[in-house]
Amino acid sequence: MSGIDDDQVRDLTIVRVYDAPARLLFRAWSERDLLMRWFGPEGWPVTLCEVDFRVGGTFRMAMTGHSGVQNPPFGGSYLEIVPGRRIVYDNGFEMAGAEKMVTTITFDEVDGRTTVTVHTVFGSRRMYVEHVGAGFEAGTNSGLDQLGDLAVELLSEERS
Repeated sequence: MSGIDDDQVRDLTIVRVYDAPARLLFRAWSERDLLMRWFGPEGWPVTLCEVDFRVGGTFRMAMTGHSGVQNPPFGGSYLEIVPGRRIVYDNGFEMAGAEKMVTTITFDEVDGRTTVTVHTVFGSRRMYVEHVGAGFEAGTNSGLDQLGDLAVELLSEERS
């Protein structure tokens, strides 16, 4: 990274392209029942999911691991929603003093294919190092793989 001190980096961008329209992928990010089908790493199902999808609304989630133990709940507020195009929210664990990250999801559709960009800015460099070191990027990518599977299902349902 030219001109950027790696010790100051605190954001992460993941880009995926899906053979599905933006409106279906947007639905998968905005509807509780759909979020529960794909969000998070494979093998860590969402077992708590509360969603009030509107600007100023909140969400709260938790996942349960292989051992059957639920992780600490996390959640935040929706800061910006542009239907079919963009979702911005803050997010953090429900623990005293826990920092928040801000995630921006963009949906760019061209000819029925949608590029989904997930850009996360962590509250601090320390938060970035902790989350990325604990598998945040791999977990996000695993969830996005599952989103791709769900998009195929939703597209098939829509066509039948």
